[in-house]
Amino acid sequence: MEGDLSYKNFLLEFLLLSLAVVSTVGHGQGTRVGFYWSSCPRAESIVRSTVESYVRSNPTFAAGLLRMHFHDCFIRGCDASVLIAGSDTERSAGPNRNLRGFQVIDDAKAKLEAACPGVVSCADILALAARDSVVLSGGKSWEVPTGRKDGRISIGTETNTLPAPNDSIAVQKQKFSDKGLNTQDLVLLVGGHTIGTTACQFFADRIYNSNGTDPSIDPSFLPFLRQICPQNQPTKRVALDTASQFKFDTSYFANLKRGRGILRSDEVLWTDASTRNFVLKFLATGPFNIEFGKSMVKMGNIAVKTGADGEIRKKCSAVN
Repeated sequence: MEGDLSYKNFLLEFLLLSLAVVSTVGHGQGTRVGFYWSSCPRAESIVRSTVESYVRSNPTFAAGLLRMHFHDCFIRGCDASVLIAGSDTERSAGPNRNLRGFQVIDDAKAKLEAACPGVVSCADILALAARDSVVLSGGKSWEVPTGRKDGRISIGTETNTLPAPNDSIAVQKQKFSDKGLNTQDLVLLVGGHTIGTTACQFFADRIYNSNGTDPSIDPSFLPFLRQICPQNQPTKRVALDTASQFKFDTSYFANLKRGRGILRSDEVLWTDASTRNFVLKFLATGPFNIEFGKSMVKMGNIAVKTGADGEIRKKCSAVN
């Protein structure tokens, strides 16, 4: 009986090891689902409960955390370099000055350091927080591979390569392709704009222009945009998904079809033939929810640092 039990334990351990290896190889970066199961079993639940407490009190944190993960991964990979404070860091650079949610990550990190000192990386906290933010906004959950290390370098000028509000489809495709992401990933990840806001200054040229307004805008939508974005208030913010800024749904794509995309880089997803079919595909809730998670996993493994390539920061805002 004792021998049978030992054999069963051996088989179980072998199976778990095999699954870990498959997961690691499958993601190609050394990350795997359940990386902290033994070293910090409550890691994901601690992040989830922290994110939930903030999002419940202020729903705008959800979009902020999702955007922060995106901006982190597009510069030097998903290594939490966007969290490092300093005058010349990514965090202080123009494209990141309006990022919000740093205190959420700091709070989760403090709780994790108390529970499992020096174990959970800030990069993993950010990846988990982005997933939890989507779920709390009504989206479908996905399994987040973890095991990232934190980077030690953050350079503000490198944020110039981030996707920008007036990028054409060709430029967007190139920026995503440079990160190993295809056209479907592009449409899905930009679809994250179903939650969140932007400043009026980033699309003012579409609604106030001496040469005429942007013809891709629904004419009946213009009075609304001009009302909420007066010319003398460039920093005023507007929902990227009109009337649905806190709900992770497909109305963002429906708005693009109606000529009601806010940013030029959003609306061209519909006006450009190479991306229009993807917009049509993701008008359906099921495909969007399922495929969004897959693209987030793919993005979350951009240039991941593992092993000796990085560190586990004690504080997310500073290198050790």
